[in-house]
Amino acid sequence: MFDSNDEEFFDENLREDISKFEKYLNGDSLGFMDSDRLEFLIDHYLMNSQYTKANLAADFALTQFPYNANFTVKKAQAISALGQLKEALNLISSVEKTEFDMPELFLTKASIFSQLRDHKQAIKYFQEAIRVTEEQDDRDEIFLDLAMEYQALRDFKGAITVLKEAIRVNPSNEGAIYEIAFCYDQLGDFANAIKCYLDFIDENPYSFTAWYNLGNAYSKLDDYDKAIEAYDYCIVINDEFGPVYFNLGNAYMEKDRFGDAIESFHKCIELEGNDPMAYCYIGEAYEQLGDLLQAENYYRKSLDLAPLLPDAWLGMGIVEDLKGDTLAGITLIEKASELDPNNAGIYHVLAGAYEKIENYEKAFDLYDTALSIDSTDEDCLKGFVELLNKTETRINVLGFLETFTIEYGVNDILDVLMVNQLWLVDRKSEALTLFGKCVEKDREKAKELFEINKELSTISEFLYLIEK
Repeated sequence: MFDSNDEEFFDENLREDISKFEKYLNGDSLGFMDSDRLEFLIDHYLMNSQYTKANLAADFALTQFPYNANFTVKKAQAISALGQLKEALNLISSVEKTEFDMPELFLTKASIFSQLRDHKQAIKYFQEAIRVTEEQDDRDEIFLDLAMEYQALRDFKGAITVLKEAIRVNPSNEGAIYEIAFCYDQLGDFANAIKCYLDFIDENPYSFTAWYNLGNAYSKLDDYDKAIEAYDYCIVINDEFGPVYFNLGNAYMEKDRFGDAIESFHKCIELEGNDPMAYCYIGEAYEQLGDLLQAENYYRKSLDLAPLLPDAWLGMGIVEDLKGDTLAGITLIEKASELDPNNAGIYHVLAGAYEKIENYEKAFDLYDTALSIDSTDEDCLKGFVELLNKTETRINVLGFLETFTIEYGVNDILDVLMVNQLWLVDRKSEALTLFGKCVEKDREKAKELFEINKELSTISEFLYLIEK
């Protein structure tokens, strides 16, 4: 390690060498330069993305030291950054014949193959670089680069294995922590993500990024209490980390802690600057609290920053509806659907608004559109069935439910709705049999039957199956 005097001496020498070399480029003579100083000079240009100067400096170095493989590799790095990938590979191949265990050679070759999108070859040479790199401190970044190649091949399990090695070598490598979160997210494997972060936190309890990503993983599993706890630990360690307040605000929204959510989103804005989504969520929180004036105020702030934000138009429409002007609300919600035509949730809200003004045909079409986009929306399906029971015969509604999976797809509340509909058409034995299966599968989900039809909560057969 350099002490402060060494660093000042090094910096002064580098400044002097840069000045001399740039005068050389303008026609002055340069004379002999030590190979170490030339290497620092080339690295300076490479690190500052001055690739043409890096290439010229490497050319000069090779006139002084023609057999120094390191300068050939640095020239390859410079020209590959300038887009001369095949020429760079040729240079590397010429060095490879004599240099068998040179980490920078393998890293450069891997990088070139990565730029050529030949990810399998890139993986091969990153692995070679790891094999010959003795310093542990240098290996974690190579593991991270290697993981990116696995990700490019959508081999997220392979990437996770490599990223765990990166974290083992350097527990402070935040890039690896973020990337492993991304990989687990792509796999939908949030349970293993949580295990990974908890194991990591056992060894590194003060990693705020690990606590943050742990909170995100819990949120993906809808375990918002644990998510909030993880986000709180993140804030205790680093209370200036803006993104955690945004996600904490979302977790509070899910727990109906709207006052806490508002406070969190404001803190996010304080640290990160104006954010249209943060303002939009503040508007939604005030809407849930019944403060429609403040809700409208924040939705407008959101639209001032992002005039094409569908969520804010949706929020404005809901506020108008709640204020009693459903027709004005429909106009605003339709604007949201135009801006985000594949958002099932907007069509669901719009269907409810048309149902409210008794335009059942339009509501029917909108429920159909919403479920065609997202068949898993349980509230949407419940709303649609409720509408159908107003406008269709009960036996027709049962037919709709019986063919739902074929027409739309999977929905977890379907069997519970089927129980109610079977009961309504007087097929009570079938209703009770199906309800028993619902209880065995998911008791809490089965109990939603009593919210759909309160009368069934007084019938002993249903109560017996729930208690059993």
